Amino acid sequence: MIRFGLRLAVAGGREALTRLIVIAAAVAVGSGLLLTTLAGVNAVNSQLTRYASMYPSASAGDADPLWWSNRQDYFHGKQIIRIDVAATGSTAPTPVGVPTTPGPGEYYASPAFRELLAGHPADQLGDRYPGRDLGTVGPAALTSPDTLLVIAGGTADQVAKLPNAQQVTSVGDTPALPEATVNLILGVVAGGLLFPVLIFIGTATRLSAARREQRFAAMRLVGATPRQISTVAAVEAAAAAVAGTAVGFGLFYALRDPLAGIPFTGMPFFPSDMSLGVLDALLVALGVPAGAAVAAQVSLRRVRISPLGVTRRVTPRAPRAYRLIPMALGLAVLFLAIGFRPETSDGQAAVFLPGLLLVMVGLVFAGPWLTMVGARVMARYANRPATLIAARRLADNPKGGFRAISGIMLALFVTSVSVGVITTIVANRGPAPTGSTDAGTVTTVFDEEGTSVPDTLLAELRAIPGVRSATAIRENPVVTDSGEVGVIACADLPGEYGRCADGAGVIEVPMGLSRWRESASSATVWPAASLTLDELQRLPVGAMVVGTDGSAAAVERTRTVLEVAFPTFWVGPNVPGDFESDFANTLRGWEQLANVVIIASLALGGCSLAVSVIGGLTERRRPFSLLRLSGAPVRVLRRVVALESAVPMLAVAAVAIGMGLLAAHLFLRAQMGYTLVAPHPGFYVIVVVGLAACLGVIASTLPLLDRITGPETARSE
Repeated sequence: MIRFGLRLAVAGGREALTRLIVIAAAVAVGSGLLLTTLAGVNAVNSQLTRYASMYPSASAGDADPLWWSNRQDYFHGKQIIRIDVAATGSTAPTPVGVPTTPGPGEYYASPAFRELLAGHPADQLGDRYPGRDLGTVGPAALTSPDTLLVIAGGTADQVAKLPNAQQVTSVGDTPALPEATVNLILGVVAGGLLFPVLIFIGTATRLSAARREQRFAAMRLVGATPRQISTVAAVEAAAAAVAGTAVGFGLFYALRDPLAGIPFTGMPFFPSDMSLGVLDALLVALGVPAGAAVAAQVSLRRVRISPLGVTRRVTPRAPRAYRLIPMALGLAVLFLAIGFRPETSDGQAAVFLPGLLLVMVGLVFAGPWLTMVGARVMARYANRPATLIAARRLADNPKGGFRAISGIMLALFVTSVSVGVITTIVANRGPAPTGSTDAGTVTTVFDEEGTSVPDTLLAELRAIPGVRSATAIRENPVVTDSGEVGVIACADLPGEYGRCADGAGVIEVPMGLSRWRESASSATVWPAASLTLDELQRLPVGAMVVGTDGSAAAVERTRTVLEVAFPTFWVGPNVPGDFESDFANTLRGWEQLANVVIIASLALGGCSLAVSVIGGLTERRRPFSLLRLSGAPVRVLRRVVALESAVPMLAVAAVAIGMGLLAAHLFLRAQMGYTLVAPHPGFYVIVVVGLAACLGVIASTLPLLDRITGPETARSE
């Protein structure tokens, strides 16, 4: 029977060949997306492993220790990772990605950082890393081709004084950072993509189901058993699935390099990171054809093939309102989380994740009931024959009408939640700056007590073109209730930062960068301090604030001067927009991934609808032909087919987006106390264009109606 099934699949006429091609195309798309998702998870894990190698844990062993210090620097809003190392003996470990440990006055730089150094003047960036360039940091130490990394050498005494300094006896064997959250996000995204794919495959296997049932009935008349019929159906689907899976592997490897360059997680992957393990390849190569074979058998589960033909199909039972219960429970969980949010991350995940999953499952489970209600409402207010026929057919079989669009509903829900959360976080944490030049204030806070600032440094800073002021904030000996506060002479206060209280010679000002952003303005009045000018001059410096005109050159030259003058202090992020820009770029990557899910799922949904429409036309061509013979114009029949597909799809899209934004709002209120900010117009444009494309795909199938509903089709066979 296997050989016979293969023969029917390949040499069963034009209709069988068309069905074979459609199923193979569906499986190719599905397996390609599945392979991309698995490779993406592997790439993220590779990134996390290499990221962990840059942050080793302090350890003791037989080898000579290596002094290690990690710091972050910024340039034009881009984060630079600086690792300072110093070997204490010949057996000290070597950092990952470089052949030898750099000595004092030597450094290695990543390829992207070398390009950055070559493209800008030394007084803006290069002077921060003086010494001899030993070469390039290899990919083994880089999380991404765009990573800006420098590994600089120093003496043991120098590195020991740097921030986060520690001694390590092994490098590169630190366990990978926890990737559960990232894998969870990718898993949800994969679900949003793969569910439409499974719907597409299932719809394709149902193509011309009625015609196949008639053929199987004929086979039963000549002695075939039900088991043999199931084997033939499974072989037909598996043959197409095997061909489609092979094409899917080809598509994945052909598009792997371009896909690796897309910053889905905020940074691109190395092409080699987009790899597949043996288990991954076997899972797709064996699992997808097996799944297609099972889908082919399941598609015939309600049909009993008898020796005398196909049994009459009955109207399925109408779905009931209890299908709304899972969705209501999910929303209830999210509502309760607003007042009862767990303190731990594990506890929060145990609340929010089941709530979101319940809403997702509830939407799919309630879809047939919503379709039935919408169809009945449409039938009640129908004033045209096409609307009435379409509404009655949807009400008669709402599960079938919803099946092809269920993937669209789930994908739109997932992406609406993610886009709503991302947009709101970005809006509440400040606009996403494109670089660190949006504000011109450079602040350096010193951690050590007794820091002195020579007058020559202040003069050097004030001589930089674009620098308007350079102020040393001294440590306040008086403890205040308003947090860390410094003191400066009233004469040293720049006018753009406010004015002194009346009669004050010394004033109190905030130390940190964030508090400067919140408080400093031309209208601010700073309170007087209980110090004299002589007492002020004897106090150590706790911070420095340099005001510039906001130009990139002035900001980066100022930062370079400060870093050279104070090499043992954590200088960055010290410009408004540094951290926010890096954080926003990551969020933009996830938002881009959400947009990809929307586009891909809507495209797959349109294909599923097209296959569903073609299958429905093929199975109903005789009733449609009789309607034409009785006087119904072709345009009426076209409206029936279009309404049966378009109305549920548009209604489902509205419900999915609304429920997604509601779930995002409840999550944000419970987790962060934020109120949902409406997504940008670009989100709605993508959705509208995608739905319009789906409608266009449906419209492209309508000319088939005229060709298959001619008078000859109405003939009794």
